Amino acid sequence: MKKTMITTILFLLFSMPALAVEKTVTLSVPGMTCVTCPITVKAALGEVAGVSAVDVRFEERDATVTFDDEKTSVKQLTEATTNAGYPSTLKATAPKNQS
Repeated sequence: MKKTMITTILFLLFSMPALAVEKTVTLSVPGMTCVTCPITVKAALGEVAGVSAVDVRFEERDATVTFDDEKTSVKQLTEATTNAGYPSTLKATAPKNQS
């Protein structure tokens, strides 16, 4: 009985899908040239499956996106902005200072 129960539990644990990781990236969107452009960029990113938050900053010409990496990717995010007329790229992050 014990052996069967342990086998069942192990089977259930290993057959579960991997847990998705929520990621946050910042995209550079240099084509935003007017104050209404962020509305279009935010709408395009918000329609991508798995996106949970979008913050578009006109002054910095960027968009910070939080998404489920099991449902979408950076490539799909950049394709969404490009299809909306605003090509984007992953914004490089500054390396952290090591003390």
